[in-house]
Amino acid sequence: MITNLLVANRGEIALRIVSTCREWGVGTVAVYSDPDEGAPHVAAADAAVHLPGAAPSDTYLRVDAVVSAALAAGADAVHPGYGFLSENAEFARAVLDAGLVWVGPAPECIALMGSKIESKRVVAAAGVPVLDELDPENLTGDEFPVLVKASAGGGGRGMRVVRRRAEIAEALAAARAEAASAFGDAAVFCERYLERGRHIEVQVLADTHGTVWAVGERECSIQRRHQKVVEEAPSAVDETLRQRLFDAARAVCRAVGYVGAGTVEFLVTDGGGDVGDGEDGEFFFLEMNTRLQVEHPVTECVTGLDLVAWQLRIAEGSPLHGEPPRPRGHAIEARLYAEDPRAGWRPCGGTLHRFEVGKVRAEFTVPDRHGIRLDSGVADGTVVSTHYDPMLAKVIAWGPDRTSAARMLAGALASARVHGPVTNRDLLVAVLRHPDFLAGDTHTDFLTRHARDLLATGPDEDAVRLSALAAALADAEYNRSRARALAALPPAWRNVPSAPQAKTYRHGGDEHTVRYTATRSGLAPVDDPGVTVAAVTPEHVVLRRDGVRRTFRVARYPGQVVVDSPLGSVSLTPVPRFAGHRAELADGSLVAPMPGTVSRLSVSVGDVVRAGQPLLWLEAMKMEHRIAAPADGVVTSLAVTEGAQVEQDTVLAVVTQAETGATGEAEATGEAGESGQRQSGDGTGARTAKESA
Repeated sequence: MITNLLVANRGEIALRIVSTCREWGVGTVAVYSDPDEGAPHVAAADAAVHLPGAAPSDTYLRVDAVVSAALAAGADAVHPGYGFLSENAEFARAVLDAGLVWVGPAPECIALMGSKIESKRVVAAAGVPVLDELDPENLTGDEFPVLVKASAGGGGRGMRVVRRRAEIAEALAAARAEAASAFGDAAVFCERYLERGRHIEVQVLADTHGTVWAVGERECSIQRRHQKVVEEAPSAVDETLRQRLFDAARAVCRAVGYVGAGTVEFLVTDGGGDVGDGEDGEFFFLEMNTRLQVEHPVTECVTGLDLVAWQLRIAEGSPLHGEPPRPRGHAIEARLYAEDPRAGWRPCGGTLHRFEVGKVRAEFTVPDRHGIRLDSGVADGTVVSTHYDPMLAKVIAWGPDRTSAARMLAGALASARVHGPVTNRDLLVAVLRHPDFLAGDTHTDFLTRHARDLLATGPDEDAVRLSALAAALADAEYNRSRARALAALPPAWRNVPSAPQAKTYRHGGDEHTVRYTATRSGLAPVDDPGVTVAAVTPEHVVLRRDGVRRTFRVARYPGQVVVDSPLGSVSLTPVPRFAGHRAELADGSLVAPMPGTVSRLSVSVGDVVRAGQPLLWLEAMKMEHRIAAPADGVVTSLAVTEGAQVEQDTVLAVVTQAETGATGEAEATGEAGESGQRQSGDGTGARTAKESA
C-alpha cells in the first residue's frame, strides 16, 4: 500500500496529484526549485524538499536529487506527473533501485516507446498502421512535403516541415542541433507530412494482470507549433473507426507489455465525406505517451473516472474489473498560456497579479454536475518564470453536448480576470465560438487556416476607448480617496472653471487620450458626448450610453491598468505626462524580446547577413525562438555567447546596414510554426532531455 507519495513535478499537475492523494489518505511530498519556493504546489503538499537552483537541468531534471528527496522525506512511491522526468527510463530505474514504488510503466517500456523510430517498428510488427520512414538523403520530388522529427523529442522540439528539396539540408541540421540541445539525442527521421489530418488519441489503462482498457478517445487537433491548445472528448469519429482505434491502441499496449495509464496517438485522414460527418479514412500511429496527459481531465469528466487514482491502484497491483464506462455528455479543455499569439506565440513572463475564473464547480476533479472544472497551478501574485512552461491553467467545460460545452467554456474564459502577462485567452474564445469549430471541422491546420480571423479578435476600438475612460475616472476617484486634505470634495473639483483633466494610455501600439471634467453632478467625459457617468469608485465605473449601462471593473498595478467589462478585458499602460530619459541604442541594435538563454549562435562579428537570416536562438519557456536580422547588413557587434542568460531588452547583436539603420526589439519566431501532424506528445516535455513542464 502506498502511504507517502513524492510528486516529481510542479505546477498544476503536482496539485492535481496532491488532490487525489488527499482524498485517498495518502501523504504527499513536493519538490521545488528556487523560483518555486512560494508556489501553490509546495504549500499544498504535506512536506516539501528544496532542489537548489533555478534551471530545470539543475532541479526537476536531476534524477539523483529527486530520488534523494524521496528518501529523505520518507516517501515510499514516486509519481512523475507529465513532462520533466515522466518519460525518462533512467529515472524510473533509479526509483525502483531505491526500493520505491514507481507509478508508471516499466523502464524498458518507457525506453522503447521513447524512441519514435524504434516504437514505430514494434507497432508496425503488431499490425498497427504507421507512416513509412523516409530516407532524408534520398527523397524524391513526389515525397514532399515531409516532416523532420527528433526521435527522442517532445513538445514540438526538433520538428521541421520541409516542402522543397533545397530546404532539406538546412532543416536536418537545425532539427539535429535543436534535438541534441533539448533531448541529448540528435537522431532525427523523416515521414510524409499530411497537411490536413485530425489528431485522435486513445486513453488506455492496463493492469498487471493482462487487462487493457481503452478508456475513450480525445480530439486534439487544435494545435500551434505542433502543440495542443484545445482538446475534447469524445471525438466525432464514427463508431466503426472508434472501435478500430481502440483495437489498435490495445494492440500497441500488448505488444510492449504496457502497465499503467498511457495514451496512444493517431493521425486520422479524411475519407471524402463532408467535414464533421465522422466519415474518416486511414489512420496512422504517431506515438505512445507513457504517462498521464495534460488533457486527461476531459476523459475524466465524460467517464467519471479518476485517472490518477487508477494509476495508484495499478501501481499497488489492483486489477481492472469489467468494462470501462461509456462517455456521458461532452467535455472540452482549453489551455490558457502566458503567450502572445499575435507575436508568433511568444511566451510572456512576469507577475500574474490576478487570476480569477468565475462559476468554477470543481478543481482537479470531476464536477458533481455539468459545469466548469479548473486545473491551475497559479494564484494571485504568482511569478510566471521563463524557466518553465508558460501554461497557467486548464479550463474544462463538461456539458450535455458539444455545443453546450463550447458555449460554457467560451463564456468562462471571456469573463475570467487574468491580469499581468499577455495570454492566449482571446484566441481561445475565438476558437470556441468559430463556426468551423462548432461544425466539427477541427483539423490540425485549423489555426493556420483561420489565423487572420482568430488573431484579429479581442476588444475593438470602441471597447478600448470606453475602458480607457473608465480607467481615467477610476484613477481620479482613487487619487481623491487617498487625499490627505479636502478628501470629501468630488474628484477634479474646481471652484472656478478650468481646463479638462487628461490622461493617456497605451494599448498595443496605439495611444488613447481621454479628457474629463468635474460638474455639479460629478465627473463627465469631454470627448464622448453620448456617454454619461452613472457611478465611480476606485474599482468600479458604470457608464451609460444610448440607454445601456455597463460596469467596468478597474484594477491598477505598477505600469499597468486592467479594465474588465462585458466588452472584453483591456490591458492599458499609463503614459506619464513627462517622458523620462531612455538610453540611446546604436542603429541596428537587436534587443531580447523576453528573458531567456542563448541556445545557439549562427553568425560571428563581420559576417554579412540578409534580412530574415537567423542570427541566434533564444530559449525561453520550453521553446526556442529565432532572432533574425531585420535587414541586409553586417554584424558589427555580438554581445552574447552560447549559454548566456539574458534579460528582456538586453542588446544581443548589432546589424549595421549600408544606408539606414533600424533599432528595436529583435524579431523572435518559433521554429515549429506550421500546423499539421505531430509526434510530440502534448507539449509538456521530453523523455530524456533538458525540457521543462
